[in-house]
Amino acid sequence: MSIWRYTVRRLALMIPVLFGIVTLAFAMTHVIPRNPVYALVGRFADQQLVEATIRRFGLDQPLWVQYTRYVGALLQGDLGTSIRTGRPVLDELFSRLPATLELIVLGMAGAVVLSIVLGTLAAVFAERWPDYATRTVALIGNSLPEFWLGLLLVYLFYYKLGVAPAPMGRLPLGVAPPPAVTGFYLVDSLLAGDLTLFGHAARQLALPVFTLSFILLAPITRMVRANLIDALNSEFFRCAVAQGVSPRRALFTYGLRNALLPVITMVALMFGYLLGGSVLVEVVFSWPGIGLVATQSILGQDYPMVQGFVLLVAFAYVTLYLVADLLYYAVDPRIRY
Repeated sequence: MSIWRYTVRRLALMIPVLFGIVTLAFAMTHVIPRNPVYALVGRFADQQLVEATIRRFGLDQPLWVQYTRYVGALLQGDLGTSIRTGRPVLDELFSRLPATLELIVLGMAGAVVLSIVLGTLAAVFAERWPDYATRTVALIGNSLPEFWLGLLLVYLFYYKLGVAPAPMGRLPLGVAPPPAVTGFYLVDSLLAGDLTLFGHAARQLALPVFTLSFILLAPITRMVRANLIDALNSEFFRCAVAQGVSPRRALFTYGLRNALLPVITMVALMFGYLLGGSVLVEVVFSWPGIGLVATQSILGQDYPMVQGFVLLVAFAYVTLYLVADLLYYAVDPRIRY
């Protein structure tokens, strides 16, 4: 099967999934116990204003009519208008998305690199001190809530030692952001040639990135260790060594490559989780990403923004699984048959 046919098949499978997600997002505002109209007009509005608002937004129409209009607006890229800010939901989410992506991309990259190194050491030195040390680190990372670890790091490095900046967003107070090109402050500051600004952005990222990386480190390290131990004890690995392949080359060429196949799916799953699950870290560090704006929208009953957030995260999940499938196709030749 060619890569194009494989991609088309996966894209076709995405259609019913996205249809179900859109339906659930639409139903979300019709099953909540409180009328969402009151989030627009206020809880003390008179009945005439409430009825006028219902007619204005077509909420007096049958559900199938409302659903058809909702899907039609989505196909045109219209997710509604935020009640809290008055801006289009899509613009609000996209303006916050680079902050979240910068945080989770660096956090995931650090976690993957460290987990591969630690998982490999633990598998090669199984049941010896490197293995015990790695499993201890993974156990601690698996047990700590991310918000608690973030608060601990803020207390230790900012409040007690004074070596970390205040957890007040992407840049210190009074520092202007770089000219927007990618939305990633690290990249944009380098493009602007401002190394001082790059240093400010990197310092602000240090603690939240470490928090995410340490929490993600545990499950990936355990999976790499378990899969690599199975690969090192397999027939194909012993056959490669018996035929004269050096143990180091066999480890990286045959063992680690096969051990990392399930990790691709886990990384895709965890990346999608982080897109919506980094809320607590963003709240602790006042990080102006989509997680923070989602929290504020839920508290402020901004239902269009909550709907848009759900759709964005769900679409990201589906897209990441598609990318994981294509990576499987590239890494594992058996997929082609």
